[in-house]
Amino acid sequence: MKSLRIVGYAFGGLSAVYAGYYMVLYLTRWEWQRAMMSGVLLLVVEIFLATVVLLTRFARIEERLEQSDARVEEVRQRLQQTRAPHPNRFRWMDSAQMQELDGTQHTFVFVPVLMAAGAALSGIAMVIQKLAGATARPGAERRLAGRLAALTAPPLGPRVGRTLLESRPAVPPTRARRKLLGVAAAAGGLLLVPVLWTALADATQTRAQETPDAASTTMVFRVETKGDGGDTAVQLAAQNLWETCRRSTAAQNDNASLSRLNDGVYTGVVRPALPEHDVMRLRGCIEDASTNRTSAIVLGEGQAGSVH
Repeated sequence: MKSLRIVGYAFGGLSAVYAGYYMVLYLTRWEWQRAMMSGVLLLVVEIFLATVVLLTRFARIEERLEQSDARVEEVRQRLQQTRAPHPNRFRWMDSAQMQELDGTQHTFVFVPVLMAAGAALSGIAMVIQKLAGATARPGAERRLAGRLAALTAPPLGPRVGRTLLESRPAVPPTRARRKLLGVAAAAGGLLLVPVLWTALADATQTRAQETPDAASTTMVFRVETKGDGGDTAVQLAAQNLWETCRRSTAAQNDNASLSRLNDGVYTGVVRPALPEHDVMRLRGCIEDASTNRTSAIVLGEGQAGSVH
């Protein structure tokens, strides 16, 4: 059971790291659809890990409750075994005692037997005494056993039997190495967070950049569609994808043309040339291809011609 739990934790942890890495990677590439899919996968893995942790804790709590109930029941049985038999407070109403009454030697039962009120009251008192003995005593004994269970010796088992109680130190030793590792991990995390935050912010920034010394930006990409639409469907998908992605850049690109090279391969030209960050955004948008039943891949890119 423990090995299965370790395997589950390892699988979930590696899956979370894998999904988180690709989510950040797709964000830096401006591939939003893939980043959202990776984020959803990361959320699912986190819910899986949280569920495994909760189920493990619940199982431990249930096991402890069962052990506590078993110890309480054992103490209650011991109390019941050591309890002295309660005296019969209504011995004179037993059948054996009633047969011995002759009216001469046992005159102390003559009056309550003849008086109906006394007999009725005695019967009611006997019923109350029986009910009280059957209901109050087990509950009181169970509560007493629950209080005494904390004073009983721990049960013998494979875990406890390995180390004797006398060999354990009275005060547990300090674990300086674990504390140092925890402090080092916390300090490293605090230093790593701003670095990753700055890198992600720079990769996804939308501020304007300096225009490069080039006349135009050229990007060659291949478009594929699923279905039987033919060349017309591919042409419409490529045109739709290009018109959508060229508007995703921060720089103005009103002069953007698209031409077809051969089957499924297209060349997009933007004038004036786009900055490096906008080229990355344009490439990420094309490869993300959010259009239905359409996929695209960038074959090449570059800055064409010099202004001077």
